[in-house]
Amino acid sequence: MNSNNWTFIDLFAGIGGMRIPFAELGGECIFSSEWDEFAQQTYRSNFDDMPAGDITKIDEAAIPDHDVLLAGFPCQPFSIIGNKHGFGDTRGTLFFDIERIIKKKQPQAFLLENVRQLVSHDKGRTFLVIRKHLKELGYTIYYKILNALDFGLPQKRERIFIVGFLEQIAFNFPIGTGKYKPLSEILEPDDKVDASFFASERIRISRLKKCKIEPFYPSIWHENKGGNISVLPFSCALRAGASYNYLLVNGIRRFSGRELLRLQGFPEDFKIVVNITQLRKQTGNSVAVPVISAVAKKMQEALQQRKRPESHTKQLSFFE
Repeated sequence: MNSNNWTFIDLFAGIGGMRIPFAELGGECIFSSEWDEFAQQTYRSNFDDMPAGDITKIDEAAIPDHDVLLAGFPCQPFSIIGNKHGFGDTRGTLFFDIERIIKKKQPQAFLLENVRQLVSHDKGRTFLVIRKHLKELGYTIYYKILNALDFGLPQKRERIFIVGFLEQIAFNFPIGTGKYKPLSEILEPDDKVDASFFASERIRISRLKKCKIEPFYPSIWHENKGGNISVLPFSCALRAGASYNYLLVNGIRRFSGRELLRLQGFPEDFKIVVNITQLRKQTGNSVAVPVISAVAKKMQEALQQRKRPESHTKQLSFFE
């Protein structure tokens, strides 16, 4: 392998939100895995790469050797919206698929992403188990909760990021600016949005009656589980399984497909090849691309600046 080239794999790939920033830094994705057939369609259309299916059925020995492992593993077992069963949920055990691949392939670095509730789940014991297992594999571990609002996106999306290095490398997570794009740069004009996205008159009137403050525009109207309405200059977190009317633009309509992608920071030329129901699910399960980009650059910086023994120089040169 040329010392200027480095490779990564994209597990639980979704629609490629983690892939984009690492590819932009010069990495080559040599393996991807995603079990959902509709997400596979979107991924293939945008990257010309059909992900392998269910990772639980893939032998770790069959996965190519790689420098970096990426995995936004399923969050439902730990989510405040879900039942928070954690490792008691079969989806929660998917962490151990990541573990077996890391153990076999020993990538030089990895980046994992999950909901912030992972940290506090089961009074912190679940996250302790995860950290313990990763450290026992020989990795130096760093973790932090980051909010997409701090990285330019008008979406309050807090996630835990776990970075690991096979060597003892100092690492600092990025610090966001705290500024985000105005909704005017995300939203499409109402007259350009299909009529099917507009809520019924009954729902619109109901939202307005529940609103406790003077509405302002543009805004996103959020209804929480208790039925209370918030009117905000940004979106609350996109959710795969949320009510169709969970978030309403200006209290009257749902997001279009392009708006959903913009809220997660996907490029304007990202292809939409599925219906809106599937796209809502895909963007709700996705990562905020600018946050991944900021973390990836910090990983690159840490590897570049580390003072390394001569014997490790070639091993750690892939980001240079």
